[in-house]
Amino acid sequence: MKSIDVQSEIMPLKKVLLHRPGNELLHLTPDTLEELLFDDIPYLKVAQKEHDAFADILKKEGVEVIYLEDLVAEILKDNEIKDLFIRQYTKEADIHTERYQDAIYRYLISIKDEKDLVLKTMEGISKDEIEVKSNSSLYDLVSDDDKLITDPMPNLYFTRDPFASLFDGVAINHMYSKTRSRETIYAEYIFKYHPQYKDVPQYYDRHDPFRIEGGDILVLNKETLMIGISQRTEPDAIELLAERLLKMHKDIKTVLAIAIPKTRAFMHLDTVFTQVDYDKFTVHDTLTPINIYKIEKDKKIKKEDLDLRRVLMDTLKLDHITMIKCGGKDMIASKREQWNDGSNTLCIRPGVVICYERNDITNRILKDSGLKVLTIPSSELSRGRGGPRCMSMPLKREG
Repeated sequence: MKSIDVQSEIMPLKKVLLHRPGNELLHLTPDTLEELLFDDIPYLKVAQKEHDAFADILKKEGVEVIYLEDLVAEILKDNEIKDLFIRQYTKEADIHTERYQDAIYRYLISIKDEKDLVLKTMEGISKDEIEVKSNSSLYDLVSDDDKLITDPMPNLYFTRDPFASLFDGVAINHMYSKTRSRETIYAEYIFKYHPQYKDVPQYYDRHDPFRIEGGDILVLNKETLMIGISQRTEPDAIELLAERLLKMHKDIKTVLAIAIPKTRAFMHLDTVFTQVDYDKFTVHDTLTPINIYKIEKDKKIKKEDLDLRRVLMDTLKLDHITMIKCGGKDMIASKREQWNDGSNTLCIRPGVVICYERNDITNRILKDSGLKVLTIPSSELSRGRGGPRCMSMPLKREG
């Protein structure tokens, strides 16, 4: 049995990776919102209830739900790996003074429960939680006791981005921003040490030089990958990933690169475009007209003269494609609901999607188009700028 098996965006979802929002959200402040890539501060208690509702729907639909924090905790039961992890975490948190490295190490290694340890690394560590041997440095004298020594990782509940499931393997991504780059340490350890995942092929590495994020990566079928050239994914990363996939994987024939506006609102391809059925896609008006580039096994890159609909029809071998516009023809609703991730749907089987309930107009249009729409509350989850697709990383779909 393959540990990773994702050949499409729509076939029945069997296993998915989530992260339940935790205390990392409590360390967001008005002063750090921009740096930590948030527009507002979610109310954690409600965000967790909303996320639990998301997980419950998945389970009721027959999907096995596993949690990032649990996978990493299983690895850290090995004391040698735990030691490596804590030291790497400290280094990547930019803790360079020896006495603070020592203090953080002693603090984290003292946490006996491995899951609590993982959650603490995600949450961030404040100065008043650790015991520093000397308390006479200039840093100590000028710093408040509640100052964070290591930053929180509040974007982690968007598990789609740090790594991507591709066919039988993964891309462990080099993230766009420094604040999210540490998130991929968990994927690195899962795919290096976890007995169930350590032999999974890796098509991209977090230490590769070019930036790419999972929200830009869509698996159209077993032969074709589509990747957005976006605010957070560079053309060089797409070319490098395509080169490896086309060389290492005999079934993959084509990688399509699709350019989208490089703005905060359209940070990833899946914020403006997702597949919801064999022949149906959600789309935002900004996605047309666009430039599409095709990379094939001969390594030649060519610009497609066809529009997106035609490219999809040719790729999926269909006579017709339905593009369902986010917000419909109402431009105000379109902009508002796209901002609240009306286009960011998670397809759990052909024609069945999970959406945020707040996007009334788009959800109604999806239903009128013949889709079954399962909705989840999202007053707090949506403050992080990501929807159901962003919050989920499929590990297995039916073929």
